[in-house]
Amino acid sequence: MIRAVLAEDEVLLREGLVGLLTRFGFAVDAAVGSAPELLDAVRTHRPDLLITDIRMPPQHRDDGLRAAVALRAERPDLAVVVLSQHVQSGYAAALLDSGDGNRVGYLLKDRVADVAEFAETLRRVAAGGTAVDPDVVRHLLRRPRDPLAALSRREREVLGLVAEGHSNTAIAARLHVTEAAVGKHVGNILAKLGLPPDEDSNRRVLAVLAYLRAES
Repeated sequence: MIRAVLAEDEVLLREGLVGLLTRFGFAVDAAVGSAPELLDAVRTHRPDLLITDIRMPPQHRDDGLRAAVALRAERPDLAVVVLSQHVQSGYAAALLDSGDGNRVGYLLKDRVADVAEFAETLRRVAAGGTAVDPDVVRHLLRRPRDPLAALSRREREVLGLVAEGHSNTAIAARLHVTEAAVGKHVGNILAKLGLPPDEDSNRRVLAVLAYLRAES
């Protein structure tokens, strides 16, 4: 039996998915409605599979997807299926790159037409496979081959120093600019890389990963 944690903030959909999963033989360890609860549930129950929406409380942006990326960094063997109405290219790419690239799914809610096939897809991902909706693939393929192409020369320089582990204060001293100017550059870098503003420092890590991939 596959043990699962479900994260979905819409109560009716969450309860419906719990019923569907139970009907098809999954054990639902927890069904939660926010990203902090998602993190706690997975760390507490250590399930085989996480099924999560993207936009969840507390910020109602991409909290669920960011939490999934963070959990995959902690547990590369955790199977994750994102079930959403949206494609968030920055974190989608990070999720698909996480771990060994296996045990990952990214499905769009309005394209799930057969519940038995959906359950089989979840089993396939939990067993080590990958399932990505064709629309998600097309969206990712439309991204520039060089993720840093949109950055200015100064922004690439700042990102390079971030990748070396320097703080904003140290970067400002090295470039002989104000710390506020460095903060503005970092904000522009994160926005251009498709990493929206939030309080999670993990997006600096994602920006560094994008830089290292581009420079390798």
